[in-house]
Amino acid sequence: MSAEKARIIVKRVAPSSGGRHGGGWKIAYADFMTAMMAFFLVMWLLSISSPKQLEGIAEHFRMPLRVALAGGEKSSLSTSMIPGGGDDVVKTDGEVKNADSDGDRQNQSDDAADADRLAIMKKRLDDLIEKSPVFRQFRSQILIDITTEGLRLQIVDSDNRPMFDLASARVVPHMQAILRELGPALNDLPNKITLSGHTDAIVYTNGDRSYGNWELSADRANASRRELVMGGMNEDKVLRVMGLADSMHLDKVNPRNPINRRISVIVLNHRTQERIERENSGDAQTTRISTLTNADPARDNVKLTSFKPPARAN
Repeated sequence: MSAEKARIIVKRVAPSSGGRHGGGWKIAYADFMTAMMAFFLVMWLLSISSPKQLEGIAEHFRMPLRVALAGGEKSSLSTSMIPGGGDDVVKTDGEVKNADSDGDRQNQSDDAADADRLAIMKKRLDDLIEKSPVFRQFRSQILIDITTEGLRLQIVDSDNRPMFDLASARVVPHMQAILRELGPALNDLPNKITLSGHTDAIVYTNGDRSYGNWELSADRANASRRELVMGGMNEDKVLRVMGLADSMHLDKVNPRNPINRRISVIVLNHRTQERIERENSGDAQTTRISTLTNADPARDNVKLTSFKPPARAN
């Protein structure tokens, strides 16, 4: 009996680290907390971001995977060809090379600077009209606005105060005063100007069928140019003088309204000025003539014909 009491029994139990449920829940909980922390971090960043930054973030998530893997560069700008892609959804029409985007940015910068200069000039002209005794009495006949071509100043006619003698290009004294006062102000900008003359729809009759509203409007525009130069404007400021007759009415309802008789002075923006200078230079015509002169009929598929005089009848 004493021998049985002296025997020791050892019970071995396998160790358990997580009790009856194990320790997997701790890993799941840690993942959940990490995700929640990331979620609240994203929400905080979005709340303090500016609208421009939010737009950039949205653009990032709209970017196709193929472009993102290429480091954000559009595949249409890349010189290498990667098969299996198809059309680049972010490619824009006319996209050729990276230099184009640099040129666009430069043009946009030039446009902005040009627009600022013209806006300042418009304010100066408005102030000049309000303060100058010469302009103030003719304020109702002077219109100033900004167009796609530049800053436009129009001097319009009225029944009681015409700008020119009837059916003539002779400038009346008060119109001379306006143009000569305006001339020096136009020298403050490097931009060139165009002048155009307009008439109303009343047919010009002076017994000469070869002289009509087209000739009259052109002569009035050129007479206005002379007065601007006499007032102190540099003569090389003028890029173009035109007569438009009654082709463009201010009052489209009443083409005979005196307001349609006007002189329009446009201070050109740089885009319009470059376009006119390019058209007037004749470079395109010279290139075309040179191409035709040096054309090889067999190589360029140009058909050259020679003139053959008709056979003389016997």
